[in-house]
Amino acid sequence: MASLTKKELQKKYQEYKEQGLALDMTRGKPGVEQLDLSLPMLDLVTSKDYKTVAGADTRNYGGLDGIPEMKEIFKDFLEVSSTDEVIVGGNSSLTLMHDTISHAVTHGFPESKKPWGEQKVKFLCPSPGYDRHYSICEHFGIEMITVPMTSKGPDMDVVEKLVAEDKAIKGIWVVPKYSNPTGITCSKKTVKRLATMKTAAKDFRIMYDNAYTVHHLSKEQDELENILDLAKEAGTENRVLIFGSFSKISFAGAGVAAMGAAKVNIDWMKGHLSMSTIGPDKLNQIRHTRFFKDMKGVEKHMKKHAKIIAPKFEAVDEILEKELGGKGIASWTKPNGGYFISLDVPKGCAKEVVKLAAEAGVKLTAAGATFPYKNDPKDENIRIAPTLPSMGEIKLATRVLAVCVQLAAAKK
Repeated sequence: MASLTKKELQKKYQEYKEQGLALDMTRGKPGVEQLDLSLPMLDLVTSKDYKTVAGADTRNYGGLDGIPEMKEIFKDFLEVSSTDEVIVGGNSSLTLMHDTISHAVTHGFPESKKPWGEQKVKFLCPSPGYDRHYSICEHFGIEMITVPMTSKGPDMDVVEKLVAEDKAIKGIWVVPKYSNPTGITCSKKTVKRLATMKTAAKDFRIMYDNAYTVHHLSKEQDELENILDLAKEAGTENRVLIFGSFSKISFAGAGVAAMGAAKVNIDWMKGHLSMSTIGPDKLNQIRHTRFFKDMKGVEKHMKKHAKIIAPKFEAVDEILEKELGGKGIASWTKPNGGYFISLDVPKGCAKEVVKLAAEAGVKLTAAGATFPYKNDPKDENIRIAPTLPSMGEIKLATRVLAVCVQLAAAKK
């Protein structure tokens, strides 16, 4: 598309402002159609039928690490070897990640000489990345070190150098598949390097948030190497903590989450869990197992999700290509899965784009949110979340966004 003059852009922008829009693309929430797919689940547990396959009463206390049939599904979901390597929790994997760090701060991991809260602790944060990971670090006073993301995952040359020389670096956040927000999947080599790298800290942990493992958008599906298997071969299995949930599979506010790890970590986590709960919501777990049955059922269900949201991603890409393609002022990702599109605008323009969009009635994730301390050093990255709005809203919001990008670039 031919470039518009600054005056023409201003006119177009003013027309959008006068429409009184109220469009929201701030967070990666499932749309109503996606949530509707799981509604039959609510009819699968009744006042006369609430027991597990083995006959356990899900109304009562017990089952600290989840019902057996839910653990079986998560064994395959998290790609661990046995249900002994799984803890099934409540509805949020974020809660499990937060509590894991909290327990490390108060008590340390099995290899820790003293609790993390009694020493200087740093975390590596591949960026752009997931803002809530960074919020956990800030909450516990953990220093964050920004690591560049490459097309193959975290920049492993940087990661390996830092973890080998600084024993205060206790961990790294990784979204290994269809990462938030870039949609990148870690290469086989990257996963192997994470599993086998030398770390100065003996209690180093990889917080492996595999949130989008089955969230494919096309037939061209990314493959992810099994990190726990590689770590076991290298004798480093204790460093791997895998997290996942059904929040973007069934119900965002009432899914089921789990953690997968070597048994020493599972026993450590169960010890802490026993102090805070007598068991998770087993009625919700049994609903899920009856609905999905097994991992094949999960994968079949996710194909229905893809039919709903893939066209929204395609619409964003088509409009960005039409309005911004070939102008040298923007680049964006075209992921094979996940929930986000990562848009890079000219250096120093991201905050201005988000501000302009907000004034025109389109809410975007705050510029800088995808970096530690909300500080994008180049002020260029914007996360687009296409799943929640309707198709019409997505198209309109993306057109407004494209005008804002061009305006900000023209001002710059």
